[in-house]
Amino acid sequence: MFRSWPNGVIRLWTIHRPWHLPLSLARFSTVAPFFQSVPSERVPLRKQLKQEAKSLKARKKLRKESEEASRQDWELTVGVEIHAQLDTEAKLFSRMTSERPQWPSWLTRLYPPGAATSSTQTPNSNVALFDLAFPGSQPEFQAATLLPALRAAIALNCRIQPISRFDRKHYFYQDQPAGYQITQYYEPFARNGYIDLYDYDGIAPEDGDRVRVDIKQVQLEQDTAKSQEYPPSTQLLDFNRVSHPLIEVITMPQIHTPATAAACVRKLQSVLQACGAVTTGMELGGLRADVNVSIRRRGDAPGQCQYDGIRGLGQRTEIKNLSSFKAVEDAIIAEKNRQIRVLESGGVVEGETRGWSIGGTETRLLRGKEGAVDYRYMPDPDIPPLIIGEDLVSSLSEHLPASPDTLVVQLTGPQYGLSIDDAKPLIELDDGARLEYYQDVVDILRSLRTGQDDPTRAALARMAGNWVLHELGGLLTKADRAWDPEVVPARSLADLVDHLHAKRITGPTAKQVLSAVFDGDRRPVPRLLEEDNLLLRPLSREEYLALADSAIAQNPAMAQQIREKNQPGKLGWFVGQMMRMGEKGRVEAPKAEEVLREVILRQS
Repeated sequence: MFRSWPNGVIRLWTIHRPWHLPLSLARFSTVAPFFQSVPSERVPLRKQLKQEAKSLKARKKLRKESEEASRQDWELTVGVEIHAQLDTEAKLFSRMTSERPQWPSWLTRLYPPGAATSSTQTPNSNVALFDLAFPGSQPEFQAATLLPALRAAIALNCRIQPISRFDRKHYFYQDQPAGYQITQYYEPFARNGYIDLYDYDGIAPEDGDRVRVDIKQVQLEQDTAKSQEYPPSTQLLDFNRVSHPLIEVITMPQIHTPATAAACVRKLQSVLQACGAVTTGMELGGLRADVNVSIRRRGDAPGQCQYDGIRGLGQRTEIKNLSSFKAVEDAIIAEKNRQIRVLESGGVVEGETRGWSIGGTETRLLRGKEGAVDYRYMPDPDIPPLIIGEDLVSSLSEHLPASPDTLVVQLTGPQYGLSIDDAKPLIELDDGARLEYYQDVVDILRSLRTGQDDPTRAALARMAGNWVLHELGGLLTKADRAWDPEVVPARSLADLVDHLHAKRITGPTAKQVLSAVFDGDRRPVPRLLEEDNLLLRPLSREEYLALADSAIAQNPAMAQQIREKNQPGKLGWFVGQMMRMGEKGRVEAPKAEEVLREVILRQS
């Protein structure tokens, strides 16, 4: 643009404005007037910004490496506490039905909840007198709540206690009308379990191939009211959730890396879901995690702190109510770094309860850490001992569904032949519904192809896994739709995979048909292929040779490169040309590539 200067000289400026800079800053990126020489040492602003950003990144990397070297002197120890809502319509100590979180649409169709169990019910409409701590009301233990709790404890390899008791945990907060929470502190119903974490569960590489985390105990306890805060001074309470049955799973402090702690929470959730013990996972609020974090300098004499019977640990802090696996890992990293800074600066780590906000970089103080003395635990005098018969435990153990680890072994074994990268998502996605759908598809495929040998059966199962996870999953992601097995019925996908495996259709045709079914075409797949003339009519060898010659004639230079420089990777371009030139759905890529190799080598 032109600008008039006081001395009457007009100068021409060229503006180079990065998109993120205002015009006032962008003027400093101008070049010199056209009648002046441009100094060779002048650096354009865009380049200067890139150099500064690169330098800043290098400094951050150096600082991070230095901090990590310092942190190697410290040992991290983590224990996990999981609070999970049990999958039962009974409340723990009253005859009202319990409130469940809102389930996905496909799960609601499979297990329709009663009117009183919907999370959309009117606040405070599903409350018994005991839930409100009404004077004179008494707790009535509901035996139905014990069954999912027992399934959870058995799946976590715990020893079921024949006799357990309930205790009162005293604290005063508006979401607890009685002034205490009923739990099992001294004599829980299950003890001494364990959970195994493997490399495919996402544990830290430095932890090796497997980590076993011992479970101290699993206890029953009642949930509190749901609170909704309206700043600056209003807080609403909904007591529908009071006395919803929870289990608390307490691990021993045996985890030493943040990634393994997150993997432990993820594995605990998958185990509890697989055995039908819980309603939903973290994503819908049915499971919450607390983590206890402590550090100590490696090589130092054991400290005086004791945590769950393990001496020599540093002072622990507790981070409450973590609602995602990433939050677990990030919060532990932040708290570890905070404790290191405190100790390296000569301070002392205090026993505290801390909070974490998603996206934050620091944990925040909530309150001083309460201990058993602060909570004034005492046996509940109104609830008799809970007596569990061995016959009940044996019956539940016999009918327990397969664990996630068992499913991994099955899916990666010769029966299905899936890779671990495909087996894990099938188990974890959609609370197991994706796995059930996949197994239905494989069962239908095998009924269509009776008398197959094992390699063929495994090949079909692998192909089905690819189409369930990647092709159908990709359509769901693109359409932003939740999982629903009726979108593409299992029979339709099985017919599609069967035709593809038998080479009656090509891959592009199979994707076209899957999209049609996904969009609502409910014709049986064999009829759809027949009516739309999509069945493969194989080309003759002469037709393939003609297409190959024509494709090579369009770009002889590339064919020459392939011959002289041995660049077979460029054959894919010619394959694509042949598929475009040939009749739609008739050119098979493997055969096209085979003929191309033959033709190009013949011309060398």
